[in-house]
Amino acid sequence: MKRVFSAVYGYLRDTDKLYYALCLSCTALSVVLLLGMYEAGFFTRMRLVYTQLLAAGIGLLGAVILSKMDYHTIAKLWKLHVPLAYTLVLMTFLFGTGRDGVDDQAWLPIPFIGGTIQPSEFLKISFIVAFALHLSEVQNEINNPKVLATLVAHGAAPILLVMLQGDHGTALVFLVIFAAMLFVAGIHWKYIFMAAGSAVALLPIVWFFIMDEDKRMRVRVMLNPALDPQNTGWQQLTGRIAIGSGRMWGVGIFADKHQYVPEIYNDFIFSFIGEALGFVGTLVVIFLLCGICGKALLTGGLAGDYLGRYICVGVFAMMAFQVVVNIGMNIGLMPVVGITLPFFSSGGSSLLSNYLAMGLVLSVYMGSKPNLFSKR
Repeated sequence: MKRVFSAVYGYLRDTDKLYYALCLSCTALSVVLLLGMYEAGFFTRMRLVYTQLLAAGIGLLGAVILSKMDYHTIAKLWKLHVPLAYTLVLMTFLFGTGRDGVDDQAWLPIPFIGGTIQPSEFLKISFIVAFALHLSEVQNEINNPKVLATLVAHGAAPILLVMLQGDHGTALVFLVIFAAMLFVAGIHWKYIFMAAGSAVALLPIVWFFIMDEDKRMRVRVMLNPALDPQNTGWQQLTGRIAIGSGRMWGVGIFADKHQYVPEIYNDFIFSFIGEALGFVGTLVVIFLLCGICGKALLTGGLAGDYLGRYICVGVFAMMAFQVVVNIGMNIGLMPVVGITLPFFSSGGSSLLSNYLAMGLVLSVYMGSKPNLFSKR
């Protein structure tokens, strides 16, 4: 028993305690928020809370395990986790299901025990590690056209696969992760301008031939909320009303009645935060999330090699983009694209993915202290 306590003490001494505190604080607050969503019904609330706590427990264990591993070892295991992650995503084309009110088939039912998982959430983590390894191996040749072509193919694979699922929001997350990691790796500006020009040129094709009418309407509603207030714009309209009704200090998490907002426990949980905790509460949540994103970026700066740096940049890009887009969706500045708020939105796959990403950052953090790996 003494050895166990000694090991725990040693781990707590060496790990990034502030990072743990930030992530666990967000999760704890999310559970309290879910308990206060009376409009969802008692059994729904209990199911959501149970899923959140279970995912947090499994995710925390996964984060500890990953943090105790050398991130170089994690990267070398890409032949194991990359095929597994892609296989799970491919299985959604055969056995996938969709949530109520969404048109994608991104979830896999879990046999025997019930529930679903979203494989693309785990593909994010696998992609960050594998792409970081790829970049670190070709660091000195990154602007060679042939090498760059292989990197683009590597980044395009998950983006196209997830788009085929119909999950354009997650595809955007992959695109931002890919672009951020490539930028930090030192891609030449001429390629950045070429990519930007190509993106602008492709906008009409995306608008008329790739986006369906529902997604086009979401963009129109973002620009003009009164365009379709009873259908496409209803979610954002009610979300903004909820945030506004919270004013400075909020109406309270356990108030008798809250504004009804579709998917308030998932993509629109920030609306509930604004209503329940007010402007001050939203600032606290934003502060916590900025702390989590900032710690990932700072850890990347401490990394002793390119691999660790790229892993942290990938995690930062994933988290920061999701935070910005989700809050933008809730306040009507961005179209609704189904992106969750890290550590807050309900959903086991999303929360588990967040904790695994946290584990990667902690592995780099602990690996930046040369004496630690010798103790493992």
